[in-house]
Amino acid sequence: MTEAQSEEFGAWLERQLARADMKQVDLAQRLGLTRAAVSAWVTGRAEPREETKRAIATVFHVDPSSVYNRTDDLVPALPRQWHHRRAHRDGGREYGNAAAFAFDADLSVLAREATQNSLDERLDPTMPVRVRYVLHELTGEHLDAFLAAMRWDQLRPHYEAAAAGGQKVSRSLQVALDDLEEQRSLLLLRVDDYNAAGLTGPEYEDGRYAAVVRRQLDSHKQAGGRAGGSYGLGKATLWATSRLGLVLVNSTLSECHEGRSERRVVGRLDLPWHEVDGEAYAGPAWFGEAESAPEHKGVSRSWWADEEETRSLHLDRRSNAAGTSFLIVGAHDASGDAETLQEMHDKIVRSLAEGFWASMVGGKAAGALMEAGVTTLRNGDVLIPEERVDPHAHQPALGRAFQAYLDGETVPELTAGDQVAMVEVPLRVSPLKGRGRARNKGLEHLAVLLLTSAGDNDERHSRVVCMRGNRMAIMEQRPRELPLGTAPFQAVLLAGFATGREGEDVEQAESFLRASEPPEHDRWDRTEELTTLYERGALTRLKEFRAEIDKAVRGLVARREVTRKGGPAALRELLRLDGAGSAGGKRAQGFPVVRSLQARVGEGGAWHVTVGLKLPQSEDPWVLTPVAKFDVRSGGRPAVEWALLAASEDCRVEDGNLVVDPGVRSALFTGVTDPSTHPVQGAFARLAVEVQKARGGAA
Repeated sequence: MTEAQSEEFGAWLERQLARADMKQVDLAQRLGLTRAAVSAWVTGRAEPREETKRAIATVFHVDPSSVYNRTDDLVPALPRQWHHRRAHRDGGREYGNAAAFAFDADLSVLAREATQNSLDERLDPTMPVRVRYVLHELTGEHLDAFLAAMRWDQLRPHYEAAAAGGQKVSRSLQVALDDLEEQRSLLLLRVDDYNAAGLTGPEYEDGRYAAVVRRQLDSHKQAGGRAGGSYGLGKATLWATSRLGLVLVNSTLSECHEGRSERRVVGRLDLPWHEVDGEAYAGPAWFGEAESAPEHKGVSRSWWADEEETRSLHLDRRSNAAGTSFLIVGAHDASGDAETLQEMHDKIVRSLAEGFWASMVGGKAAGALMEAGVTTLRNGDVLIPEERVDPHAHQPALGRAFQAYLDGETVPELTAGDQVAMVEVPLRVSPLKGRGRARNKGLEHLAVLLLTSAGDNDERHSRVVCMRGNRMAIMEQRPRELPLGTAPFQAVLLAGFATGREGEDVEQAESFLRASEPPEHDRWDRTEELTTLYERGALTRLKEFRAEIDKAVRGLVARREVTRKGGPAALRELLRLDGAGSAGGKRAQGFPVVRSLQARVGEGGAWHVTVGLKLPQSEDPWVLTPVAKFDVRSGGRPAVEWALLAASEDCRVEDGNLVVDPGVRSALFTGVTDPSTHPVQGAFARLAVEVQKARGGAA
């Protein structure tokens, strides 16, 4: 937090006069001076002498130190009120915040967007930003006290009028109001961040505060091009997650405003167009102190709250470190996946772990960018203790890969199960329009691909998690045309600033990829920004980049021979297709080909395989014989017998052969080898499966 600083005398005095509803001429008369003298103070052309400052303190009935220090307002706190924006004079109506409809009111979406905003606003680059989610259920007298603190009696007529409309938002509001009345329970969700910039800036002009509280689609990101978001939509998820469309805010500023930095409090409500007592309202409303400045007279502005006020609004913060607390009033998970407090708690933890595991990993080259935790309360008592999100517990393989990169402990190829292989992947950044020739492919940026063996409990594996910026995960890519029998793996693709490198190519790659992302920031593809800013061929460069990623993965998994502790050698090639029963002859043209394959060694030592086939058009049935053989380093391949051979889709098994009817273009079968026929244990050999034409079968 920045220490309180004396505000410029002129701006401070002008605000004190407005708060006291006093004109410059009134102060001049009480001081026995001219209006011109007071005007010179207000405009900053002059500053009063010390004896005059003491006289000003007497006029306002305060201690002279208040005028000397100028870190507080002289006039007591003005009334807190809700100010509802009047309807447009041209008859225009908005039945809800369109930005909020850009996202689902899902806790996982909220965790992604709100946390990314906190990460983008990290203040001290040598320290992690600390993010804390607090679920808090209020009932009984605790609920009544909170509703009174936020002036619910002022809001109720507007809620009832807005809920009476026939639109989707109105119906949802009515259900929320009915539940509040019948269940007498309200769920709050507070999102705190520390070591963040806070909502700095003036009340109405450009700044972080106005971008969040006063405006829509204004990102105002100042992260030196490293910000994850770029559309200014992410903050809308806060309001979308509220069944009541209501969010309260308490911010500790990294830069003083009006001479202060702690407990800048405000509320914002998003309702649809409605009428109350014959007066039409546009929908948005703000909770704060009545504005005293003439140009904004009557509206509600942020105020500097005391500790008791922030406690009554459940906006109290753990420390005076800079950052912001957003309190979502009436929080819910619209997806329906999480209904109980435990389910919501667990979903937020999972979402943070999935979306920000890389940001929470630190190493020798760079520390963790973020720390995160989740806790749940009921009426002020701890219901579920704070759970610190551990990236290595939730994403062990991915965390190990990124940790090795930060520690400089990667290898060029894998020879042991816990190793991490690294290879560079080229990305050609298209030139901006007007800054390069259209035929020029642009500057080359070398992204970083990290690959390691998947964990035994990884449900999702054999994927590439692609990220940029401050380690923001953008998308998952499933590599194509992997070698048959590729062992499960986890891979991370670092591009742009996520590489931890500096340079023109890094900056250009970051901007290029960010321009290719939609508002959801979940893929690199065609966008209006990409085609508008970059020369023709930008989309081709993205396709080439994805192809290079697949190529790099294939190169690593094709040459790996990984020995796990107590486990088998990694599988290299599981399946071969040969025609006319020849093990090594040339395959006949038009023969079936493998489209997919899965294989593993079971606990009993048997090989379990699932094979998908693509078949050419044929007027006769295909009769195929799958043969399992152990692939040894020298000599021939000894055949093993099947303990089970079964048809799965669009085929059948007859007398040990696979039969596919005419016209069928794809089929799936499974097989399990008989361990008693294995020449060696299944865990110590590779398996080859030859699908041969059966004797007498159609070719």
